[in-house]
Amino acid sequence: MDRTTPAGAPEAHDHSAHPHRWLLLAVLALAQLMVVLDGTIVNIALPDAQRELGMSDGDRTWVVTIYALAFGSLLLLGGRIADYWGRKRTFMVGMAGFAVASAIGGFAESTEMLLAARGLQGAFAALLAPASLAILTITFPTGKDRIKAFAVYGAIGGGGAAIGLLLGGVLTQYASWTWCLLVNVPIAVVAMAAGLPLIRESKAHGNTRYDLPGAILVVAGLASLVYGFSQAENGWARVETIAFLAAGAIILALFVWVESRVSNPLLPLRVLANRVRGGAFLASALTGAALLGGILFLIFYFQIVLGYSPLKSGLASLPMTLAIMVGAGVLSNLLPRTGVRLPMTVGPVVGAAGLVWLSFISVEGNYALEVLPGLILLGLGLAMIFVPLQNVALAGIDEHDAGVASAAVSATQQIGGSIGTALFTAVYTAAITAYLSGADAAQPAAHLEALVSGYSTAFIWAGVALFLAAPIGFFMIRPAKEDLLKVPDVAHVG
Repeated sequence: MDRTTPAGAPEAHDHSAHPHRWLLLAVLALAQLMVVLDGTIVNIALPDAQRELGMSDGDRTWVVTIYALAFGSLLLLGGRIADYWGRKRTFMVGMAGFAVASAIGGFAESTEMLLAARGLQGAFAALLAPASLAILTITFPTGKDRIKAFAVYGAIGGGGAAIGLLLGGVLTQYASWTWCLLVNVPIAVVAMAAGLPLIRESKAHGNTRYDLPGAILVVAGLASLVYGFSQAENGWARVETIAFLAAGAIILALFVWVESRVSNPLLPLRVLANRVRGGAFLASALTGAALLGGILFLIFYFQIVLGYSPLKSGLASLPMTLAIMVGAGVLSNLLPRTGVRLPMTVGPVVGAAGLVWLSFISVEGNYALEVLPGLILLGLGLAMIFVPLQNVALAGIDEHDAGVASAAVSATQQIGGSIGTALFTAVYTAAITAYLSGADAAQPAAHLEALVSGYSTAFIWAGVALFLAAPIGFFMIRPAKEDLLKVPDVAHVG
């Protein structure tokens, strides 16, 4: 087992000395990119898929939501499977399953088949993501290499969503919307072939029994909560909306109660009790809501109001990706000097300013003035959040909880995205209804003006959600230096 010297430097046999660790980082980054971009790559293909499969607007939203919901609600169980069954084994199974689910979705001939495939993708992503992040954590346990590795991984986490929009545009316009799913198959094959000889097997020791009651409760509670928010677009006061939201809150409260009493909790409360880690999880949820929820409406604006092609929509969103990449590169060099508290406080403010800027869009659509500055600000803000986020969330974690803590980082972002998409869709619908009630619906431009009103409202709410992460970063994100340098004591097999 690995140990750290008192000075914090790894011993000669530390796993940071993996001879091909940077090549392994490339494999893990590829896996992370595949999982993250799949949350948005389908967005641009949705109008084409809707026409071909005859989907309703509600089903169209669920193509995005069901992936994030399955992914987020099963991540904690996936993290424990990675810890107990073996991280390499879980990585390989997750990658293979994700490829199969993607192929099913690519050949879908009905809405039901596509939704089932998207849910299956999310389930296998819940195995793949925590295993990947846990492997990264033990491969780069200390020092500047760890900061650089997490900067790359974090930048992909933030930029992957935007890359998905561009790739989705290219594939939809020049091939077919189905290739937005089928493209995962060759990516998975390459990652598995490269990862097999590079990844070292590791697993937790001690109590390795699964907490099935906890798994059932967290899935049921989150599903009920997200479904309740999705029904809010039909009215917050409806019995169905209130019932599902209340049931979700009660079930999740019961989940916390169970976790405090079982000997092998799915989510040990000690993982959440740490102030710094808890703050990172809250910031992750709010960022996921703003990013996944807000970007969806930007794509609808590009294609429905401005009439952009799928490719042009992807290109129009590219500045955000570039801003994330540039911001991540600069910040990874500054982070050892600035610490993590400053960027995780300033980042949400900058990103929120970008979303508020986007709320000033118009039917005429002056891209350079109304959209571009907002995308750049949002990208820079996201870079300041994502680069330190995962490192902070895993600071000082015990090896037994490495997988579940890794899962919780991704889970909070995905569940935040699910709730954000549902919540912002509700306020978007309400804004459209309010606009049309006071406008002359017979006017040709009334419908487009109503849509723009809805998108603007969604951007403002997304900005508010992201801004709330700023005080969390300031008051809660204060990790001790020794925690950021702690080496997980991981049992390796083989």
